Amino acid sequence: MSKRKSKHPSGKSGETEVAEKLEGGASEKAKKGSGEEEGVEEQLSAADARAEENHDRLLRITAEFENYKKRMEREMNDFRKFANESLIKDILPIVDNLERALQITYGNNESAFNGMREGVQMTLKGLLESLEKFGVVPIDSLDKPFDPNFHQAVMQEESEGHPENTVSKEFQKGYMMNDRLLRPAMVVVSKKPDSKPDVESQATEDKHKVDITVQ
Repeated sequence: MSKRKSKHPSGKSGETEVAEKLEGGASEKAKKGSGEEEGVEEQLSAADARAEENHDRLLRITAEFENYKKRMEREMNDFRKFANESLIKDILPIVDNLERALQITYGNNESAFNGMREGVQMTLKGLLESLEKFGVVPIDSLDKPFDPNFHQAVMQEESEGHPENTVSKEFQKGYMMNDRLLRPAMVVVSKKPDSKPDVESQATEDKHKVDITVQ
């Protein structure tokens, strides 16, 4: 009695249907696997982007911190250099008075005056040496071109012995502190002699000549 192959209601044999189901399942798994791979790649790309962003942020923060350290070092250096600025400004008038004392001309008692002068010179020298240790040095102004960055002009005077706009006199010395202006020098600035008096004098002489001729 011959065996007959069972048929599915769809008309396909059972073996064919099983094969198709197996193929369909493999195809679904392949699609699912492909989708998972794409998802993993997207996650990796996003992670790389975040890592690069974090790296850039770290570099910026590091650079900002380095700049902050350098700025703080400069500020601390400036503080150490100029911490005594106000104290030194109060000391400078003492230097001024000592220098004025040395400019006084002696009277009849020359011996006593010389002794006093020597004492003042020693005091002034020691004080200036102490100031120099803090970076305080006087500004060399006499016979130098006037510079508003370092000089304060209190007046102008005619001078034939100085070029125009030159410091001809110094009323009060200026001082620098570690290359910073502590106070400007108070100076007199030269200018060209006025030529008008010579013209008037010449005119007067001519007038006298005319008067003499008329007489």
